Amino acid sequence: MQFRDLKTQYHHLKKEIDDGILAVLESSAFIMGKPVGELENNLAEFAGVKHCVGCANGTDALQLVLMAWGIGEGDAVFTSDFTYFASAGTSSIIGATPVFVDIDINTFNMCPENLELQIKRVLEEGKLTPKVIIPVDLFGQPADYDSIIPIAKKYGLKVLCDGAQGFGGSIRGKNVGSFGDASTTSFFPAKPLGCYGDGGAIFTNDDSMDETLRSLQCQGRSPQDKYDNRSIGMNSRLDTLQAAILIPKLKAFIEHEIDDVNRVANKYTEALKDYVITPSVKEGFVSSWAQYTIRLKDNEQRNALSLYLKERGIPNMVYYPRGLHAQTAYKERQLPDSMYPNTVKATQTVLSLPMHPYLTDEEINEVCKNIIEFIK
Repeated sequence: MQFRDLKTQYHHLKKEIDDGILAVLESSAFIMGKPVGELENNLAEFAGVKHCVGCANGTDALQLVLMAWGIGEGDAVFTSDFTYFASAGTSSIIGATPVFVDIDINTFNMCPENLELQIKRVLEEGKLTPKVIIPVDLFGQPADYDSIIPIAKKYGLKVLCDGAQGFGGSIRGKNVGSFGDASTTSFFPAKPLGCYGDGGAIFTNDDSMDETLRSLQCQGRSPQDKYDNRSIGMNSRLDTLQAAILIPKLKAFIEHEIDDVNRVANKYTEALKDYVITPSVKEGFVSSWAQYTIRLKDNEQRNALSLYLKERGIPNMVYYPRGLHAQTAYKERQLPDSMYPNTVKATQTVLSLPMHPYLTDEEINEVCKNIIEFIK
């Protein structure tokens, strides 16, 4: 059993993927070839926005947007405390200061009430200028944009949506990629829509932003003269081979994979809801299920179940064993666990189970049977 079965997915899409790769090899247009533009157009159409800019990875996608907005030293960027490091690290690398926000323990996403509390705290301290909110669509479920966007407008902040885990999710029919002032995603292989290496994308409706991003991703060059660099940028392009791989994968993603992972999630929930705390998806929201993450009573029970499943050939993962406030990179800030009680609770109790569109009923039943046996 695989935690995320990329091999089975490849065999389902083998002809289309192989044909796409071969076409790139024949063309030898390995950088910025035609499949890149085709993929960007397809992604923009699916997300429901005017522009999509492919780039080297999801981390660069976040950094490029912050650079385009001129974020830097003295600026506060608010992001979830319970997520992958990139959501904070991209702020730090350009000189801004990430401010961590506790989560809603039921959805694992940024808590809007705590967000406003953190904004007020920063304003009262007077050392930083609040500039950007980076909500994270953790484990596939979109963040609570209904609450977060009004808070951003109230305090004059921009919203940069980190959809690395949430691409394919939606709120009342509006897809991830279309929320906030700009959105990003990652094509890391294990993401809901993944390539066969690194890749990322940025989504925006702003024509000027699109032009700026395309300049910044190519060392800040001028659109008219590639040897005239009008700003300091990065070298961050989505290569043609990855775009060719993603084109058929996006088609399958839209046609059936999002529905398939929701079928798997529903089967898990129905079988496990009386034994563990199963994931909670808000009404009107659709998750793309980057992970199916349950909660146990405490750290001891979680770790024991994890070992029990691994001994029986069932892969599982702990996302995440510590909050961002507890990362060594931020230890000098000495942020106490008491500021982030829900994050700490999540780090001690979460366990992610095998989840992908090609998980069979037999495999689902095997996972559930072993969990129920352990709990009993």
